[in-house]
Amino acid sequence: MKRARFTEEQIIGVLREHEAGAKAADLARKHGVSEATLYNWKAKYGGMDVSDAKRLRQLEDENAKLKKLLADQMLEASALRELLAKKW
Repeated sequence: MKRARFTEEQIIGVLREHEAGAKAADLARKHGVSEATLYNWKAKYGGMDVSDAKRLRQLEDENAKLKKLLADQMLEASALRELLAKKW
C-alpha cells in the first residue's frame, strides 16, 4: 500500500489555508501537490478537525481488516462446499 506523504494534521492545515482565502493553485505549488489532490482532500476532510480525521483513519483501517476477514471466511466456506460436493 502506498504510504501517504502528508498526515491528517498537515492536510487539514492546508485546507484551513484554503478556507482562509488562499488560492488552490498557490497552495498546490507551495505544498507540491496537484490542484486535483487539494480538491480530493477537501471532499474527504473538508470541515473536519484533526481528531475527526484520525478517527476516520482508524475506522477505515478497521473496515479493511473486517473486509479481509470476511473474504477469507467466504473463500474457506466455498472450498468446503466444493469438497463436500465432490465426495457425495
